[in-house]
Amino acid sequence: MADSSSAPADDRTSPDAGADDAVSEDELEALRREVEEKYDFENFGPADMAKMSVEEWEAAFDPDSWVVGEELLDRVEEELRYRVAIREVFAVLERVTENGEPRILAYSDEGYAVVYPDGSVEGEGTVLRDVKPTVALCSMDDFEVNSAPENVRLPSPDEVSQGTGDFGNRMLQIVAFGQLLGGVALIGAWIIVPTVQSIVAPVVGFGFLLIGLFLFVTVANARLSDRFRSEEYRDRLRAIGLEDGERPAFVPSFDGDAEVQSLVEGPDGEPLSSEGS
Repeated sequence: MADSSSAPADDRTSPDAGADDAVSEDELEALRREVEEKYDFENFGPADMAKMSVEEWEAAFDPDSWVVGEELLDRVEEELRYRVAIREVFAVLERVTENGEPRILAYSDEGYAVVYPDGSVEGEGTVLRDVKPTVALCSMDDFEVNSAPENVRLPSPDEVSQGTGDFGNRMLQIVAFGQLLGGVALIGAWIIVPTVQSIVAPVVGFGFLLIGLFLFVTVANARLSDRFRSEEYRDRLRAIGLEDGERPAFVPSFDGDAEVQSLVEGPDGEPLSSEGS
């Protein structure tokens, strides 16, 4: 009699296998619905991507329906140009080649990202954080890519203004001046006019003074912040080679750099390319 341990395994399918598959499919569909409710894929960003678990990622993005190859690079290019145009992403965009294969290179003063036709992304810094969700979305066939303007242009450092809130700041200054004037008038009347001896007048007057001073400090802080932000933006534009045409040192070079295709225009309206096009 043969040993039962050496007997061949039964090839018949377990009657519970179909039920297990159905349960798995039902669970996957339920998880997919949960992910669609939890995340706004029209405004999907780095923060959402960081919060996603592996299970949620696999449920949301079906590998069998991913867009890859040249079509993916075209979609990523269009979406990134759109995001640069609306100032959601700060980066220089270029089409480069490596070993004869196309790539998309995005870089700024704080990092870079290289997008490959298979959907993989390499890089570092904030640019990588911004580009990864864009590639993931563009890989989805049902994602509608935003149309970028015909000319996407980065400003020159000299074109960056000190701030854009002059009208609002002036209005706040007028209100603040009115508050100070009202406070001084009430306190002066309380001191000078004998009939105005109520404690309400000086309390309200000091309140007006405090509000006026607070508004003036707010305006001063806003102007100072605008000035710092503008100067920081100018420095970032200079750091990415907008004036000298040189990439930051940490950005990798490619064997096809002699034929770089710039996807963003410089301040003079010409294609912004650090190596030539």
